[in-house]
Amino acid sequence: MLVVRSIASLVVTASLVAAACTSSGAASAQSGGSAGGTGGVVVGTASSANLGTFLTGPNGMTLYTHAGDGPTTSTCTGGCATAWPPLTTSGQPTAGVGVTGQLGTLSRPDGATQVTYGGLPLYYWQGDKKPGDVTGDGVNSFSVAKVGGAAPLPSASGRTGY
Repeated sequence: MLVVRSIASLVVTASLVAAACTSSGAASAQSGGSAGGTGGVVVGTASSANLGTFLTGPNGMTLYTHAGDGPTTSTCTGGCATAWPPLTTSGQPTAGVGVTGQLGTLSRPDGATQVTYGGLPLYYWQGDKKPGDVTGDGVNSFSVAKVGGAAPLPSASGRTGY
């Protein structure tokens, strides 16, 4: 009888731990994710020898800006937003360590709230598979979002990829 109770107790404990882990607000590579009790995402940084310091989402994945966007306006919808998922939030975004410049939000045409940096909307790239990947830089007029202000807008003649 004691063994059965111990096993039952272990199963309940494992279930509680699993539930806590799945509701922690961890983000997938293609979603905004949330942090803390505010509902806002934390924008972080990473760096590379070629690009310097750039922005990352709460999942560590590289963030990008698009040449077709204007201050507080996203033009990436439909198939573009499938290939370049916007960094969305349900609250005010927070700057992580090393992030300088102004974070904000805008309302997307689909009703979602997208995170902006220096007024420009931020996106992930479906081609990036792990934190540190920057395979979207220069694709379809997207550029890695660099720290210190919005990245210079890429030329409209960038590589294609979606």
